[in-house]
Amino acid sequence: MSEEKPGIIFNFFIRALIGMAIIFFVNYFLDSRGIEASVGMNGVSFLTSGILGFSGISLLYAILVLRLL
Repeated sequence: MSEEKPGIIFNFFIRALIGMAIIFFVNYFLDSRGIEASVGMNGVSFLTSGILGFSGISLLYAILVLRLL
């Protein structure tokens, strides 16, 4: 079990960093189209994208859309 721990932590950080990059570029795309809706880049977004991956990013944007309705 202890041999798997560095791999799990590394996987978490890679997913979280890629997730934050996706959030950054989607926010930039929405802003360039004049849509004033963006997901915040904070610790909650970092943890959500790190733990859940792409589905977590989708969840963050789904919550944003529901809030805008």
